Amino acid sequence: MRFWILIAVNILVTGAYGRCGTAIIDHLHENPDYNFTYLNRSDRPSHHRYGEFDTYVADIANYEDIRPAFDGQDAVIHLAAYPYTDGSWDDVLVPNITGMYNVLEAARDAEVGSFVFGSTNHVMGGYEKEHAPEIYQPDYPLKLEPSDPTRPDSYYGATKSFGEDLGHYYTETYDYPSQFYALRICTVLPRQFDHPYGAAEQQVEQGNIERGTEEYHRIVDRTKATWNSRRDFAHLIECCLEDETVESSIFHGVSNNDRRWFSIQHSHDQIGYHPQDNGEEWNEPPT
Repeated sequence: MRFWILIAVNILVTGAYGRCGTAIIDHLHENPDYNFTYLNRSDRPSHHRYGEFDTYVADIANYEDIRPAFDGQDAVIHLAAYPYTDGSWDDVLVPNITGMYNVLEAARDAEVGSFVFGSTNHVMGGYEKEHAPEIYQPDYPLKLEPSDPTRPDSYYGATKSFGEDLGHYYTETYDYPSQFYALRICTVLPRQFDHPYGAAEQQVEQGNIERGTEEYHRIVDRTKATWNSRRDFAHLIECCLEDETVESSIFHGVSNNDRRWFSIQHSHDQIGYHPQDNGEEWNEPPT
């Protein structure tokens, strides 16, 4: 009789306490198949919601500081970055260019097999700029595939496009990482705003807009197209972690929204992505 010993996969998450990282913590941390290490520029105090987790405190801008965190890891989920489309070149250069190189180089040196890269829909943001606001409406005749030409809408989007290319280069040039997944993540929101009205409700809470205005509804229309619910995003991550076939590819990170202009067929066919949520199922924010 043969006995199989199941060993948890060791996974390092950079930028662990942002919107996407905390979605992973909320939905995957308790999975006994995974053993997570969280790397962040700063720790969380003990009274914080995520203060219970041990944190490897380091900045991806400093290779020597982050390198030890990669030892013994089977996979890296790289989310740390400067994330704003209005950022200047100086804002994005170190975290998104140097930082991406440092994380890939650390993964190569530590012989980490799988690399999941948090890219962005803004790699393709030029299409949205051209077609907005009509693109936010149901049945708009545009569906982007991962193979379509990139059209970054910002320095931020351009640096993420660079990150995709650098990851492809590493898998083709070096033994490690041997698998690279670039996720063009759409709208992942904080836990308390995880619904298609969330982005607009955040703006209301911050005093930037009023509920019911034209701007409010425009934000809702867009989010109904681009929403990637936290559980769907965590599911996409798990699809990458469980996959053994992809060498290097791009996947769209968006829920099964009727209005989405990012196709998820490739994600479905290649890694079994089956998102559960659809922005069109919401007619108002939760009460």
